[in-house]
Amino acid sequence: MNENNDTNVTQTEKIIDTLDLELEDHTQEFLAQLYNSEYGSYLAETYFGVPLANLITAFLALFFFLFLRKMFTKLTIKILQPLTRRTETFYDDRVLYALKGPISFLFVIIGFNLFFALLFLETELVTKITSSMVMFNIFWVILALTHAFRDAAYHFMSKFNPELAHEMGNFMLTILRGIIMVVGLGSILQIWGINIAGLVAGLGIGGLAFALAAKDTAANLFGSIALLLDKSIRIGEWIRIDGVEGTVEDIGMRTTKIRAFNKSLITLPNQMIANNPIENFSRRKTRRIKMKIGVTYHTTSEQMTNILLEIKTMLQNHEGISQKSTMLVNFTSFDDSSLGILIYTFSNTAVWAKYMEIKEDVNLKIMKIVEDNKAEFAFPSQSLYIEKSDIIPK
Repeated sequence: MNENNDTNVTQTEKIIDTLDLELEDHTQEFLAQLYNSEYGSYLAETYFGVPLANLITAFLALFFFLFLRKMFTKLTIKILQPLTRRTETFYDDRVLYALKGPISFLFVIIGFNLFFALLFLETELVTKITSSMVMFNIFWVILALTHAFRDAAYHFMSKFNPELAHEMGNFMLTILRGIIMVVGLGSILQIWGINIAGLVAGLGIGGLAFALAAKDTAANLFGSIALLLDKSIRIGEWIRIDGVEGTVEDIGMRTTKIRAFNKSLITLPNQMIANNPIENFSRRKTRRIKMKIGVTYHTTSEQMTNILLEIKTMLQNHEGISQKSTMLVNFTSFDDSSLGILIYTFSNTAVWAKYMEIKEDVNLKIMKIVEDNKAEFAFPSQSLYIEKSDIIPK
């Protein structure tokens, strides 16, 4: 009986000694206790070439890390949070929050690594799988960091154009993430022995077709960059482009949305905006008031002189009229039914509602000036003269 026990112990020690896989000491001790227990002979029996104790421990370890990874992640974050609270910047808090996913996946990697180790699965395939998981998590960390520093990208882009800061910040981050993902994918493919250069060469024709299909998209992206650098339009501005007029509602990476005055939404590709003249009404500080009025031919020259002088004086003293811009009040023409007066000036605001109030006030004061001078506004009329004949019909 003692000889059998000694034999079991010897076999157990050999099984444990073969676990040269850098496992934790407590895992080794746990397995040793199982094999040295009264059930050691049963637990040492192999199934698919793996001792029963190792099978049980492997699945328990895998399920343990899979189901408790969220708890481990919260515990890790809780341990690191006091360190981030000591700093004045909020970027480290963003980094810690962004790393929740990679930290959680790290425990998944540990679980699978321990699972494969306990099952003596040290094949090339297993090594590639675990190495790919580690590489994936590394690039996930890098992507998470780019997401954490997105506010820094917005702040940098706001120096060029505050209205496009978020759009261009997202655009730059998208490009950066795309590069990171391509490099990460290439690194994982290298682990599996796939020749990247050969793969790229094989995709050459497909890449050319894709490039041709994405030509307009690329043109729109470069158009958005041109809008950023030129600062030609901003959200909320009143513009007119190629016959389209309205208020800029949204500036995206591919398209710009304009709300027309009839409330319809017009979407324009950025390529078209970049390649066409932009008339930006919101950038002007003043707005033109141009009108031509007519008084009747009964108006005397003295009345006309007084009307012109009083209208010009009224405009010069009007608080809504720009005094630095051109101002013209002239008797310009003898029209068919009226004496034409041209009034040409500018309001001191470009805001539509205020401009209309100023123009209305100017019109009312012009009416009063004409009335006070006993003149009348002309309207299209026609005089018909009938000649009387002396011939009396017989």
